[in-house]
Amino acid sequence: MKEQKAIYRVEGMHCAGCVHAVEKALTGVPGVHSVKVNLPTEQAFLEVDAEAGWESLAEAVERAGYTLLKTAEDRAVRREELLAEDQRKVDAAARRMWWAWGLSLPILLWIVPHMFFGVTWPGMMAFDLGMVVLSAPVLFWVGGPTFRSAWRSALNLTPNMDVLIAMGSGASLLTGVATLLGHWLTLPTMLNYAGVGAMIMAFHLTGRYVETRARGRASQAIKRLLTLEATTARLLVDGQEQEVPIEHVQVGDVMVVRPGEKVPTDGEVVEGRSSVDESLATGESMPVPKQPGDAVIGATVNGGGVLQVRATGVGEDTFLAQVIRLVEEAQGSEIPIQTFADRVTAVFVPVVIAIALTTFGLWMLLPGPMAALAGWAAIWLPWIDPALDPLSLALFAAIAVLVIACPCALGLATPTALMVGSGLGAENGVLIRRGEAIQMMKDIHWLLLDKTGTITEGRPAVTDLEPVDGVTTEELLTVAARVEAASEHPVGEAIVRRAREAGLDLEPVGDFLAHTGKGVSARADGIPILVGRSDFLSEQGLDPEPLQPTLERLEAQARTAVAVAVGDRLLGVIAVADPVKEDSAAAITELKRMGLVPVMLTGDNERTARAIADQVGIERVVAGVLPERKNEEVRRLQEGGEKVAMVGDGINDAPALVQADVGIAIGTGTDIAIESADITLVGGDLSSVVKAVRLSRATFRKIRQNLFWAYFYNVVAIPVAVLGMLHPIIAEAAMAFSSINVVTNSARLRRLDLGTARRSEGAVGEEE
Repeated sequence: MKEQKAIYRVEGMHCAGCVHAVEKALTGVPGVHSVKVNLPTEQAFLEVDAEAGWESLAEAVERAGYTLLKTAEDRAVRREELLAEDQRKVDAAARRMWWAWGLSLPILLWIVPHMFFGVTWPGMMAFDLGMVVLSAPVLFWVGGPTFRSAWRSALNLTPNMDVLIAMGSGASLLTGVATLLGHWLTLPTMLNYAGVGAMIMAFHLTGRYVETRARGRASQAIKRLLTLEATTARLLVDGQEQEVPIEHVQVGDVMVVRPGEKVPTDGEVVEGRSSVDESLATGESMPVPKQPGDAVIGATVNGGGVLQVRATGVGEDTFLAQVIRLVEEAQGSEIPIQTFADRVTAVFVPVVIAIALTTFGLWMLLPGPMAALAGWAAIWLPWIDPALDPLSLALFAAIAVLVIACPCALGLATPTALMVGSGLGAENGVLIRRGEAIQMMKDIHWLLLDKTGTITEGRPAVTDLEPVDGVTTEELLTVAARVEAASEHPVGEAIVRRAREAGLDLEPVGDFLAHTGKGVSARADGIPILVGRSDFLSEQGLDPEPLQPTLERLEAQARTAVAVAVGDRLLGVIAVADPVKEDSAAAITELKRMGLVPVMLTGDNERTARAIADQVGIERVVAGVLPERKNEEVRRLQEGGEKVAMVGDGINDAPALVQADVGIAIGTGTDIAIESADITLVGGDLSSVVKAVRLSRATFRKIRQNLFWAYFYNVVAIPVAVLGMLHPIIAEAAMAFSSINVVTNSARLRRLDLGTARRSEGAVGEEE
């Protein structure tokens, strides 16, 4: 049965434990082959058979305690849904936070004098009763969703972060109840931590609010892309303009785009000349000239001229829709470094509960040594009172352990960085299709580059016009182009294209003849015109010797050089070649500085390949390779233990792109190459490769930083809490801060400059 991809929204997730629970629930549904749930974007990415119907998926997630929602197919609807849902979540989190603090502030004002100065006003009975009465609504009304989430996840044996908060704050409230009962019944003396429970919940909800806002900012890439496209189009129907909703545009419709307006959808210019700002696609700020025959991208902005554009792609077939799909797939992918974090978070909550119970038992079984340790710490920490009874000290330490442990930071560390990095890449013309490329890119040593269309422009162009004395370049080009206008040879097409770009008038000629492998001839006003190789001119009775040095010099540079003659007069030489892209040399220099070794792979002969390589500064060249040889070259390096990236743009590059550790497709190439690659570069220049390397390295650095601080925080904080040195309120505040820190650290990636100017790695780090 054929597999299909599906993306759904998941509501109710708060931490990595929630992610594990949803993934476990969906994996158990028959017909589901793979599941990846992204916490920051709250999306589930599935590969399923048709038998895995929506109802069965939704029921499985519902049983786990969460809600599965369909993602709207219409982009306009999705845009509104995403923006409205984000705002709803932020508003709800804000309300819960303010209510929690409104009820907790009296507790704080009441508890601080008691905690630090031993002042209990107006009396112990009133204090204990007030702590319970004020704390209960904070926990069970404002914090109700936290307790409900904890209960559902516990019932499903997939405890999440809410379980720790519920246990910590709930245990704190129970101490208040026990203290009240102690006023009337004979019970062990116990400190009232009910107010601490309310403060724990208030800090927890504050952290949840700030995290919700920060996650919303970090996930802006998709929302921003969804808001880019035009909402209406001006169609040309029977010579009249009609404005219609963008959904009504069909392939073949002709649209009128005035200066300053967005191009409604992908298309081809059929009339008019202008320049178009394509920065949303390529990240480059310079407008691109457009004339009839040129392709334009939907949502780009027209410059100073009126264009008539025939629609070639609408709806989900547009460039922008494909970019959104690629970014969503990248954000839903999992990278190798995340596997270990996922294994840890899957058992994190049960382990923390076990540590908390062990801590409680330790303080109860060894009250003397533990109290002595507390007495030593009390010298510096005013909230420690070693004179308290063992039960109060044991609860104090156990509650701190429950609320300090934070799987949220671990669960957010990788996906938030990947989410921001992939979004930044999309805005700069670097589309990360597979998240694992982020991690793999840092280890790449060899960078294999296809020549045609990657290093060079990919189509022949006139590179040199060398007229003899007394002849202008315009005359030389005009004569040659008049003859070549009737030719279908790539060299002739390049000459004609150059002449038309120069605005030259090409009058027709007669008696055109193509001499295979030699040149072309024709007559104008009865005078013969010859364009071709030197031996062709010799065969026609002319002496090409005066042009020979020029021909040999240009051919030594791997260019196709042709001589031009009218009658018995030599006009000069025109050279045609596949020119090197303007930025190739600078990009190669920068890539080498970054530690990569560039290698040119090409099917061209050694001389041509070496000439191009010398121009751009590549020392290693593998010439004359067939498509399967490119693949073998990648495999040969990999067998030697090397990590290899391949950059290409053609169908013949697809096998090598798949074989490489990281395949990078030039976006101006074929769809097959793009679909075979891990990273797609929208622009057709090598500078985009530099951007991709910088983005990959910077994103992975953020992932490592996030994971380090998440692990370091827990490794240090949990032992301190076990020893009773961490107040539960401070523990909860620190726990909330750790999650916020991970999200905001990832968001700093937006400051990264992906420009191609030379810089040190340290400077790149500073820009983050």
